[in-house]
Amino acid sequence: MTSTDDTSPTSTAGPGAGGSGRPPAMTDVARFVGVSHQTVSRVINNHPNVRPQTRARVLAAMTELGYRPNTAARALATGRARALGVLTPPGTLFGPLSTLSGIEEAAWAAGYQLSVVSLRSVDQASVQQAVSRLMRLSIDGVIAIAPLLDSGEALGLVARSIPFVAVEGYPQGDLAVVSVDQECGARMATEHLLAAGHPTVWHLAGPDRYFEGVSRVNGWRDALLDAGAAVPPVLTGDWTARTGYEYGKVLARRLDVTAIFVANDQMALGALRALREHGRRVPEEVSVVGFDDIPEAGYFSPPLTTIRQDFTEVGRQSLRSLIAQIESGASSRTRVVIPPSLVVRQSTAPPPAQ
Repeated sequence: MTSTDDTSPTSTAGPGAGGSGRPPAMTDVARFVGVSHQTVSRVINNHPNVRPQTRARVLAAMTELGYRPNTAARALATGRARALGVLTPPGTLFGPLSTLSGIEEAAWAAGYQLSVVSLRSVDQASVQQAVSRLMRLSIDGVIAIAPLLDSGEALGLVARSIPFVAVEGYPQGDLAVVSVDQECGARMATEHLLAAGHPTVWHLAGPDRYFEGVSRVNGWRDALLDAGAAVPPVLTGDWTARTGYEYGKVLARRLDVTAIFVANDQMALGALRALREHGRRVPEEVSVVGFDDIPEAGYFSPPLTTIRQDFTEVGRQSLRSLIAQIESGASSRTRVVIPPSLVVRQSTAPPPAQ
């Protein structure tokens, strides 16, 4: 689809609604950027027919001017509150928190407010209680960050009563889902190590209650089988650096281990420490690949080769899917799968000469 927007000459109006002291309006943003108010409206409503450069300029102007969309007025005009609920899983794992950040960024750009409820557990009673809390706030729809396998039934009930999107989970296919291709990421990590010449790759996995944990095991195993490589036993951790360290000590004692794919960067950090303490040099003797590309990954010792997930795109696509349901009044089973990417740093190399 061809992008369209207004490209009238840039105005010389400054920030702060021209210094009038009143709150900035949509017309002030339009004048500041030099576009029509319809273009600003398209950006606020996340309309696709706006050039990326123009969208960025409008969003920057909204921030500089301190403009906030008038959600109350639009609620009266459309019958919608322009408010969304987000359910997040228990804990403080990097993936769910980064997914929430991506959703918040996309919601702000589209002029939606968020109400976030963190679940203490993902059983049916807890989910229903959380949704009841959100419904009292007159929300238009719900996004659930749902990485746990046992959350499916409870989330399915939610989707019957309100526009709904599950993020990073629920593979059964009868809900709208946005996720990163976890199996593809695990396969990329494993194939990178095999291509370097390692005879096989050991895997330190995440918990088997998580979709990501199971999917990454599947991608790792499939890559080994397709290459005709031996499939070592899976070592299952709990996403923490502590378990990475404990299993790293086990693998460090095995001189036949030359390559390890770790299911997240935190566990990889623990494994790197264990290998170093046992005199196993990385990457000269053992290569290590993580998953997530946390901000600190490039500062590990050595800098960590890892799989990057685009959480900003996850947020954008999940919000787009939910808004489509809200505006159409129809539920959806659309599945959006976002590809990961391999980030190569200094923790991988060919195996040592035998």
